[in-house]
Amino acid sequence: MNLRSVDLNLLVILDALLDEAHVSRAADRLGLSQPAASVALQRCRHLFKDDLLERGRGTMRLTPKAASLRAPLKSLLAGVTDLIDPPEVALADIRQTLRIAMADYPALFVIGPLLDALRERAPGIDIVVQPWQGAQAAKGALVDGSTDIAISVFPESDEDIRCEELLTEHYVVAMRPGHPAADGFDLERWLGFPHILVSGRGDGRSPVDADLAKAGHSRRVGLVVPTFQMVPDLLRASDMLAMLPSRVVPVSGALQTFQPPIPVSGFTLHLAWHRRRENDLGLQYVAQRLAQLLR
Repeated sequence: MNLRSVDLNLLVILDALLDEAHVSRAADRLGLSQPAASVALQRCRHLFKDDLLERGRGTMRLTPKAASLRAPLKSLLAGVTDLIDPPEVALADIRQTLRIAMADYPALFVIGPLLDALRERAPGIDIVVQPWQGAQAAKGALVDGSTDIAISVFPESDEDIRCEELLTEHYVVAMRPGHPAADGFDLERWLGFPHILVSGRGDGRSPVDADLAKAGHSRRVGLVVPTFQMVPDLLRASDMLAMLPSRVVPVSGALQTFQPPIPVSGFTLHLAWHRRRENDLGLQYVAQRLAQLLR
């Protein structure tokens, strides 16, 4: 059968006719005229190749075929209703796994508090923090559905991606206390020691190196690591330097910081998800909590 030839409104009318076993009462229930309900009954008879309702003594009764249709018809109509207008599910009843793409900064600051919030409000939501591969990879993963939420720098807008600004960050140069570069820190001292560079993709250069090259300078990148979390201990145990987002530097005073000796642009961190997920209750709750934690 070609479903395009079937008027689904007939099934709604048939459901009322089978419930009431009476054309006029079914018409009243649906807000139809009695003739319109009678016409619909004739069309249903043609569709199912059965009388469906038979005249008895002063009443009508369902044929065996009609009786067999009642339960599957109600299940079908309930399924269509749930598809078009799904019932609201309580946050506490959601069972869902959400994949979040982000670097260890800001994961260092948000995962613990996020799990606390989920334990209280949405205990059925599980979190997967995915390896960070850069903003373009994160955007592509949001589009193809392999990532649910991304926290990144998204410099270009995309009509398919919902993107919210979280915070603006700036960089500082960090080193161990008592570092020989600290006394009279300047460009020469900054370039006189090897640097630690953080790159999830293993890149040995950053935009800072391009800026240095334009000015006729270069630095030695002595170590590339995949996460910011590794850097403080490495700095404390060596004479290496690192340029870090200010919020990554421990507040304990275990590192000494300076403003970069050349102009270095900061960055704006964004929270993003695909617009097709706007009505995903679990995702929206997690996104809201992440935004609150980072702001």
